[in-house]
Amino acid sequence: MTIDLHTHSTASDGTTPPAALPRLAAEAGLTVLALTDHDTFAGLAAATAAADIEIVPGVEISCRLDDAEVHLLGYFVDPGHAPLAAELELIRTDRFGRAARMVERCRELGAPITLEQVETIAAGAPLGRPHIAAALAAVGVTDAFTSDWIADGGRADVPKHVLSTVDAIGLVRAAGGVAVLAHPRSVKRRAEVSDAQLAGLASAGLAGVEADHPEQPPEVRARLRQVAAGLGLLATGSSDFHGDRKPVRLGEFTTSPEVFAALREAAVSVS
Repeated sequence: MTIDLHTHSTASDGTTPPAALPRLAAEAGLTVLALTDHDTFAGLAAATAAADIEIVPGVEISCRLDDAEVHLLGYFVDPGHAPLAAELELIRTDRFGRAARMVERCRELGAPITLEQVETIAAGAPLGRPHIAAALAAVGVTDAFTSDWIADGGRADVPKHVLSTVDAIGLVRAAGGVAVLAHPRSVKRRAEVSDAQLAGLASAGLAGVEADHPEQPPEVRARLRQVAAGLGLLATGSSDFHGDRKPVRLGEFTTSPEVFAALREAAVSVS
């Protein structure tokens, strides 16, 4: 088994349609793929219908941990679980209003973009900062993810509705799934998740941490595996594939069959 547990499609901020993702995964030698679009299951049915490989129902939920934003991966969840579905709908609804306010701030800062342009770029996916960044790039802003523009806390940034990470873990477990913290020490994020914070999340029901990830260098990956072992957490590996939006390939990092089996078993135990 070759397993990639973190991928995105055009249902969120990827560039590959969900129906095409399984074929690309199979061509890359994968036998198991988790579709983990941001705050939505919209691409899951198309991906599952097109698949000759196992598709794990997943989602990546934006959360708040103390003063920082983190992302939680939910696996083997029931997409129809009403409380989780309602919370994801609230997050997506807030995305539109947030995007509209960010576009207005960009215009006030001199970038002549429109909400209609951003919606065209998103092509029906939930609006997010990558879509605004693409609109900004089209008018000459080459690095939108800076404090001058739409980075966290930037001049055009707007706070968004987010769950606490503990609450998100509870929702994933209530929906019959298991929760894994995504890229907790990515070099591209402003704040690292500390050992103490990981211990607290483990106590709240976290099942694992994404140790092997393109944005975490080897020494960080080794440290995360060590911390995970000490806390009784599983250590996963994934590509965080976004199609053409990020320079990573499907299966660039993978999860061992043993860890995948343990995740599946943990999901069964909470169902």
